[in-house]
Order: sequence, then C-alpha cells, then structure tokens
Amino acid sequence: MRLFIAIELPEEIRQILAGLQRDMAGVRWVPWEQLHLTLLFLGEVGEGELEMLYGGLKKIRFAPFSLNFTRPGCFPRSGNPRVLWFGVDGQPALERLASRVKAAMAACGISFEERPFHPHITLARIRQPEAGALLKGYIDHPVALQIPALAVREFVLFQSRLTQQGAVHLSLKVFPCATH
Repeated sequence: MRLFIAIELPEEIRQILAGLQRDMAGVRWVPWEQLHLTLLFLGEVGEGELEMLYGGLKKIRFAPFSLNFTRPGCFPRSGNPRVLWFGVDGQPALERLASRVKAAMAACGISFEERPFHPHITLARIRQPEAGALLKGYIDHPVALQIPALAVREFVLFQSRLTQQGAVHLSLKVFPCATH
C-alpha cells in the first residue's frame, strides 16, 4: 500500500485554493477534493505493518493549533519548476507534529522518504518546461486570497492509489489531537 500522513483541509479552504486553477497545457492540477498538507510520505508499506503503524501514530500527542496561509511557490525554486504549491507559515507546532510523526514511524521500523519538511499544499504538477513559465505569474504576482486560518485538530493516514487519471487518496484512519 502506498501511504502518506497529512493534515486534511476543510472543504472551504480546498475550494478557495481550487479557484487558482486555470486550463494550461502541460499543467496537471491536483483535484480540489484531494488538496492536503503532507506531514510525511511513507511510500509502499505492507498491509501486515498497518497495525504497528496505527499504534505508533496513536501515541503521538499534540495540542490543537492554527496555521495561516502565505503565498504560492514552486519546486525547484530555480530552473524549470515541476510543482506549484501554496505555502503555510512554518509554525513551531506544525514542525513539532511533523517531527513526532517521523519519530513514530522510525520507532515502528517503517521506512520513509528522507526530505526536509517544507510545509505546503501541492496545487499542480508541471509536465512541460514551457508550462513553468506560464505559472511564473502565480508566483511573482500572487492573487490576493482571503483564506481563513486552518485549525489543526487531527492528522490522517492516507492511502494513495495510482490510476491512469492520477492518484486517488483514501482516508484510512484519523488521529485526533491529544495532550495527555
């Protein structure tokens, strides 16, 4: 099973971000229903490891917190962009949660993608270098959006199924905040 751990966005925020989508050749927009903030991408995990994974995630304690949205950007920052994203503030509470998720997975012996944590919501994947130039306007002259703060009260373990139309994300288990 292809898995990742993320903060699910409420429908109101997903629809606001989906309003940025434009029909552009070479750009594949993430369906608005699937917009999320990834805490950790695990990749392929055997079904036999799920109970251990659930147990590790269930032990994570965190207090509720809020995040504010910042601006659009892209990866890589220079050259031909391949991903268009919308950022959130790098609040310490979010950094701690991501770090606890990573530590829990390491303690369970679950391997995961080792990348620095850069909080963002992926909006689109860029398939053609020319399309990256079109998206430069999103980054250089961002649209003023009124995006409400994101109240983080839980995180979710998702399965990502790859299809010809793109990835489909299925919620497997929700882990609410707990401070004790």
